[in-house]
Amino acid sequence: MERKEYAILAIIALSTVAIGVFTTTKPLETFFVESAKHAATTTVAMAWITWWALVIGFAIAGGVEAWTSSEEVADLLEGHGIREIGYGSLFGFVSSSCSYSAIATAKNLFKKGGSAAATIGAFMFASTNLVIEIGAVIWILLGWQFLLADIIGGFILIGMMALGFVYVVPDDVIEQARKNVRDEGAPTVQDPVCGMEVNPEETEYSTESDGETYYFCSQSCKESFDPEEANTTIREQATSLSGWKALADKQWKEWGMLWDEIAIGFIFAGLIAGFIPKQVWTSVFSGPVFGVPVYIFWTAVVGAVIGVVTFVCSVGNVPFGTVLWTNGLPFGSVLSYIYADLIVPPIMDAYREYYGTKFAAILSGMIFLTAVITGFIIHFLFLGVGFIPDPSTAKIAEVKIEMNYKMVLNVLATGFFLFLYWLHRSDSVEEQSKHPHSAD
Repeated sequence: MERKEYAILAIIALSTVAIGVFTTTKPLETFFVESAKHAATTTVAMAWITWWALVIGFAIAGGVEAWTSSEEVADLLEGHGIREIGYGSLFGFVSSSCSYSAIATAKNLFKKGGSAAATIGAFMFASTNLVIEIGAVIWILLGWQFLLADIIGGFILIGMMALGFVYVVPDDVIEQARKNVRDEGAPTVQDPVCGMEVNPEETEYSTESDGETYYFCSQSCKESFDPEEANTTIREQATSLSGWKALADKQWKEWGMLWDEIAIGFIFAGLIAGFIPKQVWTSVFSGPVFGVPVYIFWTAVVGAVIGVVTFVCSVGNVPFGTVLWTNGLPFGSVLSYIYADLIVPPIMDAYREYYGTKFAAILSGMIFLTAVITGFIIHFLFLGVGFIPDPSTAKIAEVKIEMNYKMVLNVLATGFFLFLYWLHRSDSVEEQSKHPHSAD
């Protein structure tokens, strides 16, 4: 995140505290003490509850990315049929990226010939909202019902986006957007080590192997590249130290992209839970005055708007969504909030730079509308089958460090995290793997 975004988040945080100050009925000194304590304990509690799942989720995502090949993905996404949409969703799921990385990768797949439906509609959304990490955190904080709703709703949203690109958005608008992307600079290629997109005409790091040229973003990636690993099986990767180092490198890249958004999500969840009095939420979500359908649609719009203005994306959305859920935002409207992470202002500005103003406006509007409609549909679908849980089951509680399964999981996860960090930092692992008898 950039300084400007941090500044905006600071303003939102101060505004949150100000709302509490002007609406509380308690003495200010008591309010600040109690609210600060509640905010801190909520933040720490959520981090404690989800730590093991985040570590395992990032490790699984790193293994999928490091041990499977993503070559020729764009060729599989050229059409807009069920097959291409399915591939886009699958590749998005296994790519496991932050929102900013997801939109950049989707742009490059679109530039290389992938359809708008499969790349921008399916891949981009799946790589942000249908990935392992966000699923684990949703399951722990909100429950299995929300996880199931996130998956089903995700495919509904992807389907609506695909239909929109095929039947609503004019072909000439899509092709102009592709032209804008291609005109922005020379084609890029993927660094085979870290996965970054690099310009082959600008990078100083390249090597040839078996008649093919590989380009890298840095000297360290070039030095760690082993062309023989491209032909190794998943089993060979999973049983070699170099394969685990590749996993460690990939998962550390994901941590580097997402740690601040996750931390901000926990902190904002604590601030909202601690400083905004219950009566404020009661007045905002006062109930279905004009009937349940109208109320659910209106609150889905509110949820999506909150998702836009909070600037927090991907996994960081879930803790804040948990607070909204426990304070009265309806089930489906919480999903609309989570799904709106791809239209926060900095990302909409990136759409404009990539595709042009017209396409960016259409794309942002489509995401907002489909997020609202999906939340509306999912709410009544789950209401009909009795799958909407009680808000009291959400995991927002004061921290209690006890000798239970959470402590065991967190201790094991911390050890695993430190092991992967050691692998990531170790320069000797790959040398030992390539020359196992050098020390004899």
